[in-house]
Amino acid sequence: MLNAIAGINWGDEGKGRMVDLLSAQSDIVCRYQGGNNAGHTVINHLGKFILNLLPSGILRPEVVNVMGNGMVIDLKHLCGEIKNLQEKGVVITPDNLKISDRAIICMPYHVAEDAYEEERLAGSAYGSTRRGIAYVYGDKYMKKGIRMGDLFDTAAIREEVERIVAWKNLTLTGVYKKEPVTADDMMDYLNTYGEILKPFICDVSTYLDRAAAEGKNILFEAQLGALRDIDFGIYPYTSSSSTIAAYAPIGAGIPGRRLDYSLGIMKAYSSCVGAGPFTCELFGEDGNALREAGGEYGAATGRPRRVGGFDVVASRYGCRMQGADEIALTKLDILSYMKKIPVCVAYEVDGVRTENFPTGTALDRAKPVYTYFDGWNCDISAARTFEDLPENARKYVEYIEAAVGCRIRYISVGAEREAYIDRG
Repeated sequence: MLNAIAGINWGDEGKGRMVDLLSAQSDIVCRYQGGNNAGHTVINHLGKFILNLLPSGILRPEVVNVMGNGMVIDLKHLCGEIKNLQEKGVVITPDNLKISDRAIICMPYHVAEDAYEEERLAGSAYGSTRRGIAYVYGDKYMKKGIRMGDLFDTAAIREEVERIVAWKNLTLTGVYKKEPVTADDMMDYLNTYGEILKPFICDVSTYLDRAAAEGKNILFEAQLGALRDIDFGIYPYTSSSSTIAAYAPIGAGIPGRRLDYSLGIMKAYSSCVGAGPFTCELFGEDGNALREAGGEYGAATGRPRRVGGFDVVASRYGCRMQGADEIALTKLDILSYMKKIPVCVAYEVDGVRTENFPTGTALDRAKPVYTYFDGWNCDISAARTFEDLPENARKYVEYIEAAVGCRIRYISVGAEREAYIDRG
């Protein structure tokens, strides 16, 4: 079975928590896009883990974890992440971690360009994580990327690195008026961290294709959500890769295979990190209260997240983009403090009500149309069946299910691994 877990909204929906849960039924967990701008939080018996590059299945020693060709990999960051987990007792070896030889390396000059451009844009910045993601993907498509497989013959790519550095310095010194980078420093970076990672690099495509042919359960883990997809998201306030579940076999390395199942993840309310249109946003005391109740700060950056009521319009669109067969609704317990729960049921654009998700400048002008549901005002963290939930909580879930047009299979009622409801 080839199964995908993908975000329905702007990201930060709780994908890591659900991958950790469902990885118990998987032989392989594979990240297929993005880089260390991801922040997947998992809490288990070993403690709390925030994973940026490694697939969330890495916390289960019996699961093989794959980093696909669609990813961009910061070597230094990955080495640090592996070391940090190993120090906490997580077993990471070439047997349970495999890195595609076709994945692109995120170089120090990519990170520098990202930071310099956000500084130049100032108040008009895109809200980047400043980890070089847009720039490394840009180089990939301009055929100026360095791939993980190149680490086995860095002597042969010295000439290519020199050409790239000469090109990069035209921008670094001429546009940003910053110090140039040197080919020697870039080669030191590749050799130092590449040497640590070489044992994990392999032909992931062949490995995954063989596993699929053998009937292994492969779980694909996305970064961010549908509304951050480079094609179908809130462009240009998106990531630089495809966050869509249908891209999973391509970004993993087995484009000839098809998904069997797509599980969409969405919160019981809305959250968003970074700039761009966020129609359902709550401000003032209401926004602050929800942010603090949900601990809404970026796992990768620590930035305060923007928050709002559940957005039916955006979520229905996200379910369609992800081809979601079922939904996991996370953080329902966070809403327990609310007497009245806001839900954005439609948008108003230029005085016209719409239930379709707009694009372009129309989305910038959209205003939320809210309705309110009665809260349940009690602790639901011990609920393990749908019937254990208070009546108002059940009504809220059933409304969302009907509104987005997709069955809600899982309901998260707490941060711990076992704090969830499976409706079967």
